[in-house]
Amino acid sequence: MRCPKETVSSDSKSLGRLSRIATLLALLFAGLSADTVLAQSLPGPQGPEQPPMRRQLWLVPSQDTSVLMRTLVFRPPGAGPFPLVIINHGSVQSAEMRAKLVHAEFRAASQWFVARGYAVALPQRPGHGETGGPYFETNSPAGGCDNADYRRAGLATADTIEAVIRFFARQPFVKRAGIVVVGHSAGGWGALALAGRNPPGVEAIVNFAGGRGGQMAGRPNNNCLPERLVEAARRFGASARVPVLSIYSENDSFFSPRIARALNDAYRAAGGRLQFHLLPGFGTDGHALFGAREGVAVWGPIVERFLSGLR
Repeated sequence: MRCPKETVSSDSKSLGRLSRIATLLALLFAGLSADTVLAQSLPGPQGPEQPPMRRQLWLVPSQDTSVLMRTLVFRPPGAGPFPLVIINHGSVQSAEMRAKLVHAEFRAASQWFVARGYAVALPQRPGHGETGGPYFETNSPAGGCDNADYRRAGLATADTIEAVIRFFARQPFVKRAGIVVVGHSAGGWGALALAGRNPPGVEAIVNFAGGRGGQMAGRPNNNCLPERLVEAARRFGASARVPVLSIYSENDSFFSPRIARALNDAYRAAGGRLQFHLLPGFGTDGHALFGAREGVAVWGPIVERFLSGLR
């Protein structure tokens, strides 16, 4: 979200490979056998399913195939195939903070979707937490707020989501059609960018508090060049035909009602198919609505109506 100065290496693939080699060496030094290390360096499931909701860790190739994303998968009972929901987390511009990010499970939201027959995948994108590797989503490759390029950041997130879609569409427990992409904050912004590409198999996008450049310098309601965010949203909407549900809260400290309305209006005016909901304040900060257990009762009926209306 924030916009401190930050640069990204031009040789990101090399960084990804080095990160992967370092991970393999760490596993070897931890005393694991070579066969176990090899298994844990290949795409696919990493160990058995666990209750509840058949929780299972997978490794999934990103847009840089040398970087495998740690991805949590939840499933309903049975063999499927199930419609797929991909839930995409937020981000920060600080490399130090990103490295410490815990893998977001969005447990209450995941449970809500599984109860409705969906398999759920939650990728941890490159440059975050234990996935590591290069960060493709920087708001400003040249550093600083004045150089913010939110379209570029959104498209990089969309690249990652597309990689997840390609991978899971080949899995036997996943239906190839009816995919729903859900995103929170920077993940929601990437989902809006993805809608502009109209990827095959994607039935709907659900955006929770999507955007970039919020809480600049760690201060609530302090945004980096929101007019650029609005213009990027307009460009995404110009080519988007996938139905979008967009949900924000009155007391969101990252994206105020004024900014939320402006970027969603721009997306819709450009031609994007979008339903916009500005909900009453939630807790101390509406930006947390999607991730909060109590938030499900607020957004669940809205999402249910939206998805039911597509069928």
